[in-house]
Amino acid sequence: MDKKQAYQDKFYAQMDEWKAQISQLRAKAEKAQADAQLKYMEEVEELKAKQKQAEAQMHKLRDAQGEAWKDMTAGVESAWDELGEAMKRARKRFS
Repeated sequence: MDKKQAYQDKFYAQMDEWKAQISQLRAKAEKAQADAQLKYMEEVEELKAKQKQAEAQMHKLRDAQGEAWKDMTAGVESAWDELGEAMKRARKRFS
């Protein structure tokens, strides 16, 4: 397995985990009382938007030719870190 494939596999494994967590948070939001539900649903939508940004960066990297993918890792990691931090904050608020 080459480095690019390993990088992509790591990213997609983490993304699958975060997708599952977002689904769990959405379920909690749907069960919350009306005033809390709105706040939770906004948070879930923000997480989904960050998830889409991270996936878009990863798709660009995946489509990069040759060694150009290495130059794109900064954008992927920035989006990844942003989503990771948002997930941490959301899990704290939802617990």
